[in-house]
Amino acid sequence: MPRFVLEYLEGGAGEEATLAREREAFAEWRVMPRTLVDESQRDVSVEILGRKAPLPLAVAPTGLNGVFVRPADTALAQGAALAGVPFIQSTMSNDLMEGVAGVPELRHWWQLYVFGGEEIWQELVDRADKAGCEALVLTTNSQIFGQREWDSRTRDASDRPSLSTIFDAALHPRWLATTLGRGMPAFVNVIDFIPKAHRGFFDSAFWIREQMRRDLDWSDVAKIRQRWKKPLFIKGILNLEDVARAIDSGVDGVILGSHGGRQADWAVSPLDILPRAREMVGDRIALYVTGGIRRGSDILKARALGADAVLAGRAILYGLCAFGADGVAKAIELLKTEMMNEIGQYGVPTLDRLSRDILIRKDELPL
Repeated sequence: MPRFVLEYLEGGAGEEATLAREREAFAEWRVMPRTLVDESQRDVSVEILGRKAPLPLAVAPTGLNGVFVRPADTALAQGAALAGVPFIQSTMSNDLMEGVAGVPELRHWWQLYVFGGEEIWQELVDRADKAGCEALVLTTNSQIFGQREWDSRTRDASDRPSLSTIFDAALHPRWLATTLGRGMPAFVNVIDFIPKAHRGFFDSAFWIREQMRRDLDWSDVAKIRQRWKKPLFIKGILNLEDVARAIDSGVDGVILGSHGGRQADWAVSPLDILPRAREMVGDRIALYVTGGIRRGSDILKARALGADAVLAGRAILYGLCAFGADGVAKAIELLKTEMMNEIGQYGVPTLDRLSRDILIRKDELPL
């Protein structure tokens, strides 16, 4: 794929310190394996919203996947359905919500951005309900766009790519034929809200960015909670005071995350605050984490530190870019296979026996 597509997949904000911290946080924890434990029956399945899932994972919401393959969001949904895990479709996806909802056996969740007038989010919420979405995920940390320097380097102006970007894309004829051969992707779920003069690819993205509700607050969460009667999650929390507010807000779950390191630079990792957040939450609401998940061992560490489940974005998108829906299912299968191997190595045959006691931070290692 062209450089600008890979940068979109892998890049972070600013100096990418938050992006780096997400991986560093996992590396700081070491496992103290147990031995002489019956490991003949290993199991990493869990319940997610009362339904069994083969591993504690949902496919994270990601927008503009149409620059990778076509139709990307449908392929993500198909792969997730094959794997038996939920797929969270983004407001900024490039496939119609109702079309994705038709994927057989799909556990379909909808991620909500709040922008423009209230009629926009209200219509999206109502459509998600009518489409049969199982849960709603409200993203709260993207009202101001992160400083993504790699993004600005690829354009001469907000509405056209630079000559070097065009030249680099021309060197990838297979990508051009299979992806841009269908035309530039569009934000089809919200295109009708965008003025006709701003419906071009770049122009629509910038229009939506400018319309994001800068004044989004807890009163809006209350309004959404009132309208949406199914499970509601708040995504993008990295402050313990916000965790406390969320517990009292009537939501069903909190998703700790930094938006893949693409928003605030030099922020903490979700893993940094996970143990304390678990203490605060108890069993009152669900607690998920997203960011930095690359291996099955990462999921096990998150579970041991208190997460009910994780969301994975880039790890799944690599599979999508390689082999479409089959690649998505394979990426999830790899994560599960790694988990099954590692819990055997740890001497912890089931997730309900996994705890903080099996982990130690590097700085706590005995000399």
